[in-house]
Amino acid sequence: MSNSATLTQTRFDVRLPREQKEVIELAATLSGFKSKSEFIVHTLFKEATSIVEKHTQIIASEKDQKLFFDAIINPPKPNKNLLKAAKNYNKLVASK
Repeated sequence: MSNSATLTQTRFDVRLPREQKEVIELAATLSGFKSKSEFIVHTLFKEATSIVEKHTQIIASEKDQKLFFDAIINPPKPNKNLLKAAKNYNKLVASK
């Protein structure tokens, strides 16, 4: 993105206990951020991205599980190659 591009910005207001604010201010300072806002946006976005990625993995995992168990419960009919492979395997096992 070029420097001349304009960014659409929005506000996100939060109320929190004084103790939490103090810890956030200290963490922002210790982390070397220019401002509390920069620290909060960076940290919150990082955590939000992580949560979304985990959720996406769970969804994909659930979809894969459904496909897997559906294939076990309702297996497709074997094709020629699978039948040939099974026949070769049985010959190999019988010869040992």
